[in-house]
Amino acid sequence: MDERDYYEESETLKPANLSCLHCHQTDTYELRWIVRTKKKALGGRADEQDRVRFAKARSYMSRRDDVVQCKNPRCRKRFEISGVQSVVFL
Repeated sequence: MDERDYYEESETLKPANLSCLHCHQTDTYELRWIVRTKKKALGGRADEQDRVRFAKARSYMSRRDDVVQCKNPRCRKRFEISGVQSVVFL
């Protein structure tokens, strides 16, 4: 079985305060996250090894965006997101 069989996937937006590396202006940006919540039960075609792996699985969020565009109209440069975790366990 694939890992995707263990989770239900959805997408959500979370705000984060980021500072542009070029103009140093701080603003709130909406970051996209993939939310993977563990299913209540495993499907019928799973073997014993899949059941052990499913028991250890946990719900988590994974950050989808790596760069954002500055909101300052005079800057508008893209900068890499730093200071925000890329994976968060729920």
